Amino acid sequence: MRIAIASDHAAYELKAQLADWLRAEGHAVEDLGTNGPDSVDYPDFGYALGEAMAAGRADRGIALCGSGIGISISVNRNPAARCALVSEPLSAKLSREHNDANVIAMGARLTGIDMAKACLAAFLTTDFAGDRHARRVDKLSHPPQLETSR
Repeated sequence: MRIAIASDHAAYELKAQLADWLRAEGHAVEDLGTNGPDSVDYPDFGYALGEAMAAGRADRGIALCGSGIGISISVNRNPAARCALVSEPLSAKLSREHNDANVIAMGARLTGIDMAKACLAAFLTTDFAGDRHARRVDKLSHPPQLETSR
């Protein structure tokens, strides 16, 4: 599988460990940075990951920052990305099965390497269930016209 991965300075070590593990598992990994402890702005890397997804350079993406929150928000600014913030394998599995997430986000200050690997294993091996979930996921890109009352 082709996987794009991006992080800010708070998560660059976790990103490097996960990228190495993914390559050892046989995946093609595109590392979008950052690659050191110097302070950077997480939106820059989240936007780069969203662009990689939109351009079709990756099948799945991984977004990492200190909490996972900020970078997940920036990834989701791109309509081609459906990024879910996860903290354990069940949420990673459900993000694929029910929401057809193509990117997951995790917080390096909250998630250790073993839990991050378990989340990725669930995320990468779970298929989208489709059916009733497909209708709902479609609404993420095509919101219904809602009537407003006064």
